Amino acid sequence: MIIFRYLAREILLTMSAVAGVLLLVIMGSRFIRYFSNAAEGDIPASILGSLMMYHLPGFLELILPLSFFLGIMLAYGQLYLNSEITVLVACGTSPNRLLTVSLVPAALVAVLVGVCSLWLTPASALHNELMLEEQRSKIDFSSLAPGRFQEFGSGRIAYATEVAEDGRRLSEVFISERQKRSDGTPESAVTRAELGYQVTDGETGSRYLVLENGERYSVEAGTAEAERLEFGTYAVRLARASETVEMDAAEFLNTGELFNSEDNEARAQLQWRLGAPLMVFVLTLLAMPLSKVNPRQGRFAKLLPAIFLYVAYLSLLLAAMDAIGSGSLPAAVGMWPIHGVFLLLGLLLAYHSQRKGMSG
Repeated sequence: MIIFRYLAREILLTMSAVAGVLLLVIMGSRFIRYFSNAAEGDIPASILGSLMMYHLPGFLELILPLSFFLGIMLAYGQLYLNSEITVLVACGTSPNRLLTVSLVPAALVAVLVGVCSLWLTPASALHNELMLEEQRSKIDFSSLAPGRFQEFGSGRIAYATEVAEDGRRLSEVFISERQKRSDGTPESAVTRAELGYQVTDGETGSRYLVLENGERYSVEAGTAEAERLEFGTYAVRLARASETVEMDAAEFLNTGELFNSEDNEARAQLQWRLGAPLMVFVLTLLAMPLSKVNPRQGRFAKLLPAIFLYVAYLSLLLAAMDAIGSGSLPAAVGMWPIHGVFLLLGLLLAYHSQRKGMSG
């Protein structure tokens, strides 16, 4: 038990450090993309935190297997470097015993990955898509800030001195836009109004920004002519009715629905979700012999080849999922041969390592 606690602690601590770094990098990259969308007015900044939180299960589903793989390699590599594995083997600890010790935390990680892949990731992806779809159906100028020129809706530049707290009404509105006349001639149009609000056409679903008490100026490029229009009420179409995003895509379905589906994409998604926890055990078997390093080499000697091996494993699984979804690969064959090949490779490496000597 002392050996088990020591080795398990080393593996899990190293895995946590690697997972933390990878999670920070991936979430930072995704946050920058969302923040850019919020700055452009595509989504309100108030939902950024919720979007990132619900992306977390999907990130962990991909990060945890890699982190555990690297955690075993780095932890055992340090033990080899300090000759601790040599001492353990000399005291009667067999290679199979070390593998058994490693499989216990592997089972814990596999459960976490399984919870994410089978339940949390699809539920979170559906929640985020519904949230984004809801925002797309809301007011286009909901992200406008008072007293600032901002772009919104098809390249329009808008300014408002006041924006209501619910984002539904604007005061002292200024809008600049580029448009084309009926003959195709480009022109610039500037509109000013005392009040603006949005309405939705119940028949077509198109959204309009209704302006009250203002003027509209149209200027054709290259000419000194301009048109001036005074209005009591003027409607600017913000967007046509857009098609609703399909919420019955395979990635949004729960696992029970995937079992009952005959669709190729659903079968591919199901095999991916079931294979994610299995990947943890296969990577554990691969990591054990690959972690063996000579003290003169350093603990990072085999890290780069191991990462290439993981990338090949993951890339083949993703390629197989696309092939199953498109129908070019039978679902009965699926991804299982890929798992089998890498499992066999791990067994061969483990057998070679044992014949050579665990501490040699």
